[in-house]
Amino acid sequence: MAFQFNFIIFHSMKTQKIEGKTFDEERALYALKDSSVINCEFAGIADGESALKEASQITVEKCKMDLRYPLWHVLDAQILDCTLTENCRAPLWYDQNITIDGCRIAGVKALRECDEIRLKNTVVDSPEFLWKCRKIEVENVEIQNSEYPFFEVFDAKIKNLKMKGKYSFQYCENLEISDSVLDTKDAFWHSKNVTVKNSVVNGEYLGWYSENLRLVDCKIKGTQPFCYCKNLILENCTMENCDLSFERSSVNADVRGKIDSVKNALFGKICADEIGELILEESVVKNGGAQIVCKNIGKTVR
Repeated sequence: MAFQFNFIIFHSMKTQKIEGKTFDEERALYALKDSSVINCEFAGIADGESALKEASQITVEKCKMDLRYPLWHVLDAQILDCTLTENCRAPLWYDQNITIDGCRIAGVKALRECDEIRLKNTVVDSPEFLWKCRKIEVENVEIQNSEYPFFEVFDAKIKNLKMKGKYSFQYCENLEISDSVLDTKDAFWHSKNVTVKNSVVNGEYLGWYSENLRLVDCKIKGTQPFCYCKNLILENCTMENCDLSFERSSVNADVRGKIDSVKNALFGKICADEIGELILEESVVKNGGAQIVCKNIGKTVR
């Protein structure tokens, strides 16, 4: 899988600089255009929402955002070295062509229904992070905690992501992930056309109901991975504490080392140095199931 993003980086002549101010009113800088907002704080007793709604061609730098919904329907923006607190709920929705670099994001439901997003060098602690977004680049990002991160994302390139969260990458399509550590569970359910390279994927129930999921040079850990998959591919991977693997899946797997157990793989070929237990229930694998290439099978259960 290969795809190329052609993001447009805006270079407008900023006609206005807003620096060192505090805003707490409703829609404080509504529809701001061609401006830089630097060292400002969005907080206060007025508790106003939607500070920069409908803004375009703006740079927001070294700001603290402590109010709700600050960046909705924004076009062409750079968010640099900013802090978005827990109170900054749902900070970026319905945006297009946004660069987020060097930020800390703590508000729930950050990033939804956005297009052309570049996320770099950022730390995230946001439940329901990055939903229903398209054309995404992620690099050098740490997600400290999230539930359902990257839900229904289309067309993404992700590199050097360190993530801790549950139910990640569900219903995603056309993703490339590399050089990452994913500490998760129920990842990649119902995903399509996802490739993961040179990464650690640690968590139970990996990849169920996926289609065209491919893992290359990966370390895979956790119980009951890859069940009900279509066209699953593993290339030069290891599988640790992986029991009841590949149930009812079509799979071509090249595994280095041991698989604890394989259960009722339907089609394809599984190569491994060792399989602790091979489970073949005749009522399920009526035609013999996937081809098993392994010289060391602990026991076979039929």
